[in-house]
Amino acid sequence: MEDANYRDKETYNIIGAAMEVHQELGPGFLEIVYQKALEYEFQIKNIPYVREKKLPVFYKNKKLDVYYQADFLCYGNIIVETKALSMLSGNDESQVINYLKASRLNKSLLINFGAKSLQYRRLVLNL
Repeated sequence: MEDANYRDKETYNIIGAAMEVHQELGPGFLEIVYQKALEYEFQIKNIPYVREKKLPVFYKNKKLDVYYQADFLCYGNIIVETKALSMLSGNDESQVINYLKASRLNKSLLINFGAKSLQYRRLVLNL
C-alpha cells in the first residue's frame, strides 16, 4: 500500500481512532465531546496519550516561560489537535505548525470532526 499514513503506523492508528469516533457520533457536537470520545477510543486501542499537554516554547535555544497546550500528545511525539468546525481553514493549520515550531516536535495531526466526513491533515515539520 502506498498511502503515507499507512507507512506511519502511529499516525494511522490515531486516524483510525478518529474515524471510529466520527462514525459513531457524526458531525454536530461540541469539540469537547469529540475529545472525550477520542480519549476513550485511545484507551480502547491502547494508543499512549497525554491529554491537554503543555508544550514548551523555545526561542534561540532558550525555553521561554510560556507554553502552547495541545489537545493530545500521542506516542510521546505526535501533536493531535481537534476541531469541530464546518471546514478547516489555513488558520487552523497555522496554529498546529506554530505548535510544532515552538515545541521542536516534528509530527502532528489536525483532525476536524465537524464536517460531514472526517477531515484530517498530517503536518510534518523538518527542523
